[in-house]
Amino acid sequence: MGGFDSFSSGNEERGIVLGIIEPYLELVRRLIKTYTLEPAGSHGVWGLDDHAFLPYLFGSAQYGPAISENDETPIEGSLTNAPDPADVIKFATVSRERTKNMYFSAIGFIYDVKKGPFWEHSPMLYDISGVRAGWAKINKGMIKMYAAEVLSKFPVVQHFYFGSLFSWDKHPDAVPQTKTVHTTNQPAQAQPKASAPSGAALQQGVTKLPPVIHPMASSSSFVGTAAPWAKQSSVTSPMTAFPSQVDQRSISQTSRHPSKSNSKTAASNRTGGQVPTGMPPPSRAPWANNHGE
Repeated sequence: MGGFDSFSSGNEERGIVLGIIEPYLELVRRLIKTYTLEPAGSHGVWGLDDHAFLPYLFGSAQYGPAISENDETPIEGSLTNAPDPADVIKFATVSRERTKNMYFSAIGFIYDVKKGPFWEHSPMLYDISGVRAGWAKINKGMIKMYAAEVLSKFPVVQHFYFGSLFSWDKHPDAVPQTKTVHTTNQPAQAQPKASAPSGAALQQGVTKLPPVIHPMASSSSFVGTAAPWAKQSSVTSPMTAFPSQVDQRSISQTSRHPSKSNSKTAASNRTGGQVPTGMPPPSRAPWANNHGE
């Protein structure tokens, strides 16, 4: 844009701003207007701009007083023949300067995407245009605002890539971070749980598991549990005794078969005339008849 002398010191810095950042911003603006993109995370009328901050910082520096390499950054004054800051509300001045200065280039983009009075959709820029101390004063305020609203915001700097070119260095005079309710009430880190021994460790005998013994493997070593009110009965259950020791009378009393005199005859008929010795007669359902059906 011809705002800096290409034969003075700082050519690389100026080349980055005017040869990389400004063309990039122009590309972004063209995409926004072509596809009608909405800003993400905008502060609305309470923010400086919906899309970018750097063009206002660099653009105000372009209109600052000319200085040499050893001079300090001025805090007042403007470049000779620089437009007045209040001219941002004049469309003719904006159209003329937007091709020469990054500040007015950003203002011109606002006129492209927004309609209505300038002080309504951009009240902060309108207030800045009232500074009478010159563009150097505006640039100083932009640097402070960029440090507070951009570099000091974690949602912004978390996307920065730090490295050898852009390193993260702690300032020696930086104030220690104060503890907040969020940092003091962090959940305790869970201790890692002990993992089960691996197969290799088991094979090497590092960890030995107790042998698995089936409870019914040995009746002598197995001790069962019983309810407190249960008592050991001296009467042997018919189902646990051997067939030769079963009392036929107890079986006849506990069997569901109706007591009939021909029970042995019916049993012998079904078994071919032979009833095993010592075995109880087979039981039948109460509704079964003896007609051979």
